[in-house]
Amino acid sequence: MKIIVISTILLSAMAVSACGTTTTSRTGSGAAIGAASGAAIGSMSGNAGKGALIGAGVGALGGYVHDQNEKKKEQQYYW
Repeated sequence: MKIIVISTILLSAMAVSACGTTTTSRTGSGAAIGAASGAAIGSMSGNAGKGALIGAGVGALGGYVHDQNEKKKEQQYYW
């Protein structure tokens, strides 16, 4: 049952990860999604707070990396 819940959370997070058009919005949405996912996964092990913090950090980093990748693609497209 835990595997199904974790898989569903991760797939949902990936589906809407890093929404936005600016660096701030993509990083912020990544952090929010990461925090929610981390809290849900962490609650299964009895430590939702720690999971939320780790998830927020990873999500923010992922959102930032995604933003930089999108900006590179835009630059290549217009040049």
